Amino acid sequence: MTYTVSIEIAVPLERVAQLLADPVQLPMWLRGLVVHEPLNGRHGQVGTESRVVLRMGQREFEAVETITRREPADLSSIPSGTVVHFERKIVAEGMWSAARERLTEAGPGATLWESENEYRFGGFLMRFVGLVMPGAFRKQSRQHMNDFTEFAEHGTDVREAKD
Repeated sequence: MTYTVSIEIAVPLERVAQLLADPVQLPMWLRGLVVHEPLNGRHGQVGTESRVVLRMGQREFEAVETITRREPADLSSIPSGTVVHFERKIVAEGMWSAARERLTEAGPGATLWESENEYRFGGFLMRFVGLVMPGAFRKQSRQHMNDFTEFAEHGTDVREAKD
């Protein structure tokens, strides 16, 4: 299963890229985040593997995330016209996914975030979930993007939200 979602953020590209790349900011916009800890390497750097635990309702989901692309590597000064790429793969029991994030300027002080997501499922249960609930994956991606946008534009922290 593959799908793409996008959102425009009323924040300059360089700031959006820096916020997305900053591990300190993750709990503020990544709803349900319990743990995001590097197993090796430095957070956000190509080749780094991290243990990720997300809580969804009463269940916890654990996976290993591997950063496969980050361009440019230095986000402290991004030249105008640059496309920023963040890519990762996530492996969990019965599931493999890849996320390919592209950030581009969408006008003065605005950023377009496009997220292409690919999922592959193993085992009966995960294949069944992928078949009967494909919209749930898109909905979750959209929720994360909306939460990030609210955080970047207004400082809204998802930990303070009433679900």
